[in-house]
Amino acid sequence: MDALKSAGRAIIKSPGVPRHTWGTSKHEKLPENWTDTKETLLEGMVFTVKYLGMTLVGQPKGEDMAAAAIRRIVATARASTKKFRKVTLTVSPKGIIISDTETNDLIEDVSIYRISYCTTDKTQDKVFAYVSQSQFNEALECHAFLCQKKKIAQAVTLTVAQAFKVALDLWEIAQEGEFFAFCQYI
Repeated sequence: MDALKSAGRAIIKSPGVPRHTWGTSKHEKLPENWTDTKETLLEGMVFTVKYLGMTLVGQPKGEDMAAAAIRRIVATARASTKKFRKVTLTVSPKGIIISDTETNDLIEDVSIYRISYCTTDKTQDKVFAYVSQSQFNEALECHAFLCQKKKIAQAVTLTVAQAFKVALDLWEIAQEGEFFAFCQYI
Protein backbone atom coordinates (compact mmCIF):
# COMPACT_ATOMS: atom_id res chain seq x y z
CA MET A 1 0.00 0.00 0.00
CA ASP A 2 2.91 2.36 0.74
CA ALA A 3 4.30 1.71 -2.76
CA LEU A 4 0.89 2.55 -4.24
CA LYS A 5 0.71 5.81 -2.30
CA SER A 6 4.30 6.70 -3.24
CA ALA A 7 3.75 6.08 -6.96
CA GLY A 8 0.43 7.90 -6.84
CA ARG A 9 1.90 10.95 -5.16
CA ALA A 10 4.87 11.02 -7.56
CA ILE A 11 2.53 10.95 -10.53
CA ILE A 12 0.14 13.48 -9.04
CA LYS A 13 3.00 15.91 -8.43
CA SER A 14 4.31 15.61 -12.00
CA PRO A 15 3.04 18.37 -14.28
CA GLY A 16 0.55 17.53 -16.98
CA VAL A 17 -0.83 14.38 -15.39
CA PRO A 18 -4.60 14.41 -15.76
CA ARG A 19 -7.13 13.74 -13.05
CA HIS A 20 -9.41 11.23 -14.69
CA THR A 21 -7.20 9.80 -17.42
CA TRP A 22 -3.51 9.11 -17.01
CA GLY A 23 -1.29 9.07 -20.02
CA THR A 24 -2.76 12.07 -21.84
CA SER A 25 -2.72 15.75 -21.06
CA LYS A 26 -6.38 16.48 -21.80
CA HIS A 27 -7.74 16.24 -18.24
CA GLU A 28 -7.13 17.64 -14.80
CA LYS A 29 -4.99 16.08 -12.08
CA LEU A 30 -6.22 13.33 -9.75
CA PRO A 31 -7.03 14.31 -6.20
CA GLU A 32 -3.98 13.78 -3.99
CA ASN A 33 -5.77 11.29 -1.71
CA TRP A 34 -6.95 8.96 -4.51
CA THR A 35 -5.01 6.05 -3.00
CA ASP A 36 -6.63 6.59 0.40
CA THR A 37 -10.22 6.01 -0.65
CA LYS A 38 -12.04 3.08 -2.19
CA GLU A 39 -14.52 5.39 -3.89
CA THR A 40 -12.04 6.54 -6.53
CA LEU A 41 -11.19 2.97 -7.46
CA LEU A 42 -14.83 1.85 -7.35
CA GLU A 43 -15.60 4.41 -10.07
CA GLY A 44 -12.67 3.09 -12.11
CA MET A 45 -9.23 4.55 -12.70
CA VAL A 46 -8.66 5.40 -16.35
CA PHE A 47 -5.30 5.14 -18.12
CA THR A 48 -4.53 5.96 -21.75
CA VAL A 49 -1.91 3.58 -23.16
CA LYS A 50 -0.90 1.88 -26.40
CA TYR A 51 -1.73 -1.78 -26.92
CA LEU A 52 1.36 -3.78 -27.89
CA GLY A 53 -0.26 -7.18 -28.26
CA MET A 54 -0.94 -10.55 -26.71
CA THR A 55 0.79 -13.91 -26.47
CA LEU A 56 -0.19 -17.23 -24.94
CA VAL A 57 1.62 -18.31 -21.78
CA GLY A 58 1.90 -21.64 -19.98
CA GLN A 59 1.73 -20.43 -16.37
CA PRO A 60 -0.77 -18.17 -14.60
CA LYS A 61 1.94 -16.15 -12.82
CA GLY A 62 5.64 -15.62 -12.38
CA GLU A 63 8.17 -12.90 -13.04
CA ASP A 64 10.26 -14.97 -15.49
CA MET A 65 7.20 -16.09 -17.44
CA ALA A 66 5.93 -12.50 -17.70
CA ALA A 67 9.34 -11.14 -18.74
CA ALA A 68 9.63 -13.74 -21.52
CA ALA A 69 6.08 -13.04 -22.72
CA ILE A 70 6.70 -9.29 -22.74
CA ARG A 71 9.92 -9.78 -24.72
CA ARG A 72 7.97 -11.78 -27.34
CA ILE A 73 5.20 -9.18 -27.52
CA VAL A 74 7.63 -6.25 -27.79
CA ALA A 75 9.70 -8.01 -30.48
CA THR A 76 6.56 -8.76 -32.50
CA ALA A 77 5.28 -5.19 -32.06
CA ARG A 78 8.60 -3.69 -33.18
CA ALA A 79 8.71 -5.95 -36.25
CA SER A 80 5.23 -4.84 -37.29
CA THR A 81 4.74 -1.82 -39.52
CA LYS A 82 1.39 -0.95 -37.92
CA LYS A 83 1.02 1.91 -35.46
CA PHE A 84 0.22 0.90 -31.91
CA ARG A 85 -3.48 1.13 -31.10
CA LYS A 86 -4.32 3.76 -28.48
CA VAL A 87 -6.58 2.27 -25.85
CA THR A 88 -8.15 3.27 -22.59
CA LEU A 89 -7.80 0.93 -19.60
CA THR A 90 -10.42 1.37 -16.92
CA VAL A 91 -9.30 -0.44 -13.78
CA SER A 92 -11.85 -1.19 -11.05
CA PRO A 93 -12.62 -3.98 -8.58
CA LYS A 94 -14.75 -5.51 -11.35
CA GLY A 95 -11.70 -5.87 -13.61
CA ILE A 96 -10.11 -4.15 -16.57
CA ILE A 97 -12.14 -2.67 -19.40
CA ILE A 98 -10.18 -2.04 -22.59
CA SER A 99 -11.69 0.31 -25.14
CA ASP A 100 -10.45 2.04 -28.28
CA THR A 101 -9.54 5.64 -27.43
CA GLU A 102 -10.64 7.06 -30.78
CA THR A 103 -13.92 5.20 -31.30
CA ASN A 104 -14.78 4.28 -27.68
CA ASP A 105 -15.52 0.74 -28.95
CA LEU A 106 -15.22 -1.94 -26.28
CA ILE A 107 -12.28 -4.21 -27.05
CA GLU A 108 -12.36 -6.43 -23.98
CA ASP A 109 -13.88 -6.58 -20.52
CA VAL A 110 -11.70 -8.76 -18.28
CA SER A 111 -13.15 -9.82 -14.94
CA ILE A 112 -10.87 -9.31 -11.93
CA TYR A 113 -11.41 -13.01 -11.18
CA ARG A 114 -9.83 -14.01 -14.53
CA ILE A 115 -6.65 -11.97 -13.96
CA SER A 116 -3.90 -14.01 -12.36
CA TYR A 117 -0.89 -11.70 -12.59
CA CYS A 118 0.11 -8.15 -13.49
CA THR A 119 3.50 -6.49 -13.69
CA THR A 120 5.62 -3.62 -14.87
CA ASP A 121 8.54 -5.15 -16.74
CA LYS A 122 12.01 -4.53 -15.33
CA THR A 123 13.80 -4.16 -18.66
CA GLN A 124 10.91 -2.59 -20.58
CA ASP A 125 9.97 -0.27 -17.72
CA LYS A 126 7.24 1.60 -19.63
CA VAL A 127 5.40 -1.67 -20.29
CA PHE A 128 2.47 -2.82 -18.15
CA ALA A 129 1.24 -6.38 -18.67
CA TYR A 130 -1.31 -8.71 -17.17
CA VAL A 131 -2.05 -12.42 -17.50
CA SER A 132 -5.63 -13.58 -17.69
CA GLN A 133 -7.61 -16.62 -18.60
CA SER A 134 -9.43 -16.30 -21.92
CA GLN A 135 -13.20 -16.38 -21.55
CA PHE A 136 -13.49 -18.31 -24.81
CA ASN A 137 -11.09 -21.25 -24.48
CA GLU A 138 -9.58 -21.04 -20.98
CA ALA A 139 -6.08 -20.39 -22.43
CA LEU A 140 -3.73 -18.11 -20.48
CA GLU A 141 -2.99 -14.86 -22.29
CA CYS A 142 -0.45 -12.15 -21.53
CA HIS A 143 -1.50 -8.69 -22.76
CA ALA A 144 1.06 -5.85 -22.85
CA PHE A 145 0.61 -2.08 -23.02
CA LEU A 146 3.09 0.74 -23.58
CA CYS A 147 2.72 3.70 -21.21
CA GLN A 148 4.13 7.20 -21.72
CA LYS A 149 6.26 7.02 -18.59
CA LYS A 150 7.67 4.39 -16.23
CA LYS A 151 5.66 5.91 -13.35
CA ILE A 152 2.40 5.45 -15.27
CA ALA A 153 3.20 1.78 -15.92
CA GLN A 154 3.88 1.38 -12.20
CA ALA A 155 0.67 3.22 -11.32
CA VAL A 156 -1.41 0.92 -13.56
CA THR A 157 0.17 -2.14 -11.93
CA LEU A 158 -0.37 -0.81 -8.42
CA THR A 159 -3.94 0.21 -9.25
CA VAL A 160 -4.71 -3.34 -10.43
CA ALA A 161 -3.20 -4.64 -7.17
CA GLN A 162 -5.39 -2.22 -5.20
CA ALA A 163 -8.41 -3.35 -7.26
CA PHE A 164 -7.70 -6.94 -6.16
CA LYS A 165 -7.63 -5.83 -2.51
CA VAL A 166 -10.89 -3.88 -2.80
CA ALA A 167 -12.54 -6.80 -4.67
CA LEU A 168 -11.45 -9.15 -1.88
CA ASP A 169 -12.79 -6.76 0.77
CA LEU A 170 -16.13 -6.52 -1.06
CA TRP A 171 -16.28 -10.31 -1.45
CA GLU A 172 -15.59 -10.81 2.28
CA ILE A 173 -18.33 -8.31 3.17
CA ALA A 174 -20.74 -10.16 0.88
CA GLN A 175 -19.78 -13.47 2.50
CA GLU A 176 -20.40 -12.06 5.97
CA GLY A 177 -23.80 -10.82 4.81
CA GLU A 178 -24.65 -14.26 3.45
CA PHE A 179 -23.43 -15.85 6.68
CA PHE A 180 -25.60 -13.56 8.80
CA ALA A 181 -28.58 -14.14 6.50
CA PHE A 182 -27.96 -17.89 6.81
CA CYS A 183 -27.78 -17.62 10.63
CA GLN A 184 -31.05 -15.72 10.72
CA TYR A 185 -32.63 -18.37 8.50
CA ILE A 186 -31.64 -21.14 10.94
